[in-house]
Amino acid sequence: MPNDPVPPQERLDALGISGYPDRLSVRPGESVRIMVSTKSPTFNSKIVRVSHGDADPAGPGIQEQVIDTPANGTYPGRDQRLPLGSYVTVPDNSKLRLTGSFSITAWIAPTTIPGSPYNRTALKRTPVGTPRMQGLVTKWSEADHAGYGLFIDELGGLALRLGSSGGAETVSTGVKLKPWAPAMGGPEMYFNRNPRPMHVNNSGWYFVAATYDARTRKVTLTQKPVSTLPDDSLAAVTKQVSTAHLATTAAPLLMAASWNRPDDAQPSGLYNGKIESPAIYDRALSPNELADLSDGRHPSRPVATWDFSRQMSTDRVVDAGPHRLHGRAVNLPVRALTRHDWDRRTMNYHEDPSQWGAMYFHEDDLGDAAWSPSFTFRVPDNARSGVYAARLEAGDSIYHATFVVRPKKPTAKIAMLVPTLSYLAYGQTGGTMSQYSDHADGSGYVYSSARRPIENLRSMATGRNGEGRPWQFEADTHIFHWLDTKGYDVDYITDHDLDAEGQTLLNHYQTVITGTHPEYISTAEMNAFKGWLDDGGRLMYLGGNGFYWVTSLDRAATYSELRRHDGTEAWQAAPGEYYHNTTGEFGGLWRFRGRPPQELVGVGFSAQGFGHPSGSAQYNVPFDRGEASYSAAGSWVFDGVTAKKGIGGDLPSLQSPGGPMGEEVDRVDYALGTPANAVVLGTSQPFGKQYMHVVEEINTSSLFEGGDTNPMVRGDVTLVHYPNGGAVFSAGSMVWTGSFFHNNYDNDMTRITENVLDKFTSGAPLPGAN
Repeated sequence: MPNDPVPPQERLDALGISGYPDRLSVRPGESVRIMVSTKSPTFNSKIVRVSHGDADPAGPGIQEQVIDTPANGTYPGRDQRLPLGSYVTVPDNSKLRLTGSFSITAWIAPTTIPGSPYNRTALKRTPVGTPRMQGLVTKWSEADHAGYGLFIDELGGLALRLGSSGGAETVSTGVKLKPWAPAMGGPEMYFNRNPRPMHVNNSGWYFVAATYDARTRKVTLTQKPVSTLPDDSLAAVTKQVSTAHLATTAAPLLMAASWNRPDDAQPSGLYNGKIESPAIYDRALSPNELADLSDGRHPSRPVATWDFSRQMSTDRVVDAGPHRLHGRAVNLPVRALTRHDWDRRTMNYHEDPSQWGAMYFHEDDLGDAAWSPSFTFRVPDNARSGVYAARLEAGDSIYHATFVVRPKKPTAKIAMLVPTLSYLAYGQTGGTMSQYSDHADGSGYVYSSARRPIENLRSMATGRNGEGRPWQFEADTHIFHWLDTKGYDVDYITDHDLDAEGQTLLNHYQTVITGTHPEYISTAEMNAFKGWLDDGGRLMYLGGNGFYWVTSLDRAATYSELRRHDGTEAWQAAPGEYYHNTTGEFGGLWRFRGRPPQELVGVGFSAQGFGHPSGSAQYNVPFDRGEASYSAAGSWVFDGVTAKKGIGGDLPSLQSPGGPMGEEVDRVDYALGTPANAVVLGTSQPFGKQYMHVVEEINTSSLFEGGDTNPMVRGDVTLVHYPNGGAVFSAGSMVWTGSFFHNNYDNDMTRITENVLDKFTSGAPLPGAN
């Protein structure tokens, strides 16, 4: 959906209270810290085990158990802000406290130039086209008028600021730079029917340089478009200044930002766009040296020259110069991006990392909210595994800071895999910052951090209480409450746990259940599932559009990474930028890594369509039993179910109405790897034209991609047998569990699902498996 025009901080404040845990998964005996922000003088907190988080009065409503713990109580409120914006910080060093001649050089591709027709300023949460200074390379204190800095000025031209005892002095080219258009921007561009430009390499790139000669008191500024085509933004100016001696500042050097005061908690002057190869020299480079540098021949004796292509999987920013003035990237600027001179001969940065020496900065990046903890909850040694939350209350406002308590030692035969990578992908803070959101400059979010208040990873957020349909976490609680109501003994584990521990974790369980939409899956998870299934494990995939996007975590597992391309997607990465910097792997759809979902679970994403949550139209459909469902291999799944056609169509749903097949559905496709032994238990009845075939399978434009004409627009319910008694049951739909609640969890949909769960967990051979 389009981003909310309300600024993120303002929208978060409107909640009254918000918070987050310091980790998403914790064991009994361990502690989790809860960070809370509220403008109220005090707030109350209760630790609860969440069973049902959907407040829709048509269903069970909110179901949670208060945990007896000293952490429950009243705490002082604290207003904590979101420290938005990415930048690089380099510690103060005497080598950087320049008082005389110097030069600053870099390549830049700015995206928000004031007044440019390429800015989508009418759509932004903040007026990015409003004139303001944007820092490029700065060691500057605005309050003290001390130091130096290279900026983009309020009018959009390159500028140098100098500080001295006489005050601040600014020199500008007076010529507006042209913005670089980010590749296939986010959803605002789609929903507002704006053009979606795609850059290839050098569009919008500039070589920029500033030299200051203290002896002659002359400043030279150069902004040179990399493009060889005629361009009226080329500028080179030389001006006399009054500054003869620079005033120094102890402020850290910054890239993509500047300091108002050195002791501020957060910089200002945040920049949007790419920066590559910034360097500082303690002399005024000659015109010949600048010309050589713009052509890729670097002058000798730099003070510092930072190489963003090194240690790209970390937040370390390496200075390749003699003084090793290394820096640190803050708030996750995007790394492993192509340089201005990328030769386009390879798409893989491993083959020549030096060509991926750019970083992309955004004024609304966030890697860590860095809030102070308000209290700590020690999980009791006897705590039951499940989804927990700190239920935070300030006045009439309620917010659940959600986390998972995994078992201290696995004891159950069943595990519920909580899809935390998918929760991060959809996780919003202030109405944005999900990997479906767009940045202020129109580009998509590559990273998603768990260290922030995720407002839709909680109860009462996305369903009827949130005036929408249950999605991700809230929809998954329909499964949690079914398991609790029916008395199943279940251990709860997370994507993060499985990514870290691999198949060893799954080996404890006979049966593993997924959530409604496990779309985002890591390599370690894919490998773990395959090995476990081959060894006899049994998987119940109770959702749709799962096992779809290649997803990775950083080394500390605090944020996830996506490189979207060539799929059904919210934005698209640029050519040459498909490889993850966190793990080095090729991103995108698993099918284009040779591991389509059909190969693992029998079905894969086929179509999507969404109706109005009021239920004014029947957008979902029931399913009919397939021929194979009457065989020995499939008939047991339908024990106690008399209907043969239209199954589930007569049941109410807490998700969208019409039946258990809908929203996003999966189908069998033998060409994509569905095993030949797959038992097609059922197939959705025909969808309407509002359900569309996924774009990655549309090879040419056509009028026949809707559910009313395209036979590939369908959902299939399947059972696949693996060696050693392993098996996968796939529901083929995101809304399969939406009707579970009906008649106190006693209906055809729960009957089918419980038949599978009971048989799977029994460990007995499955009928007809051979």
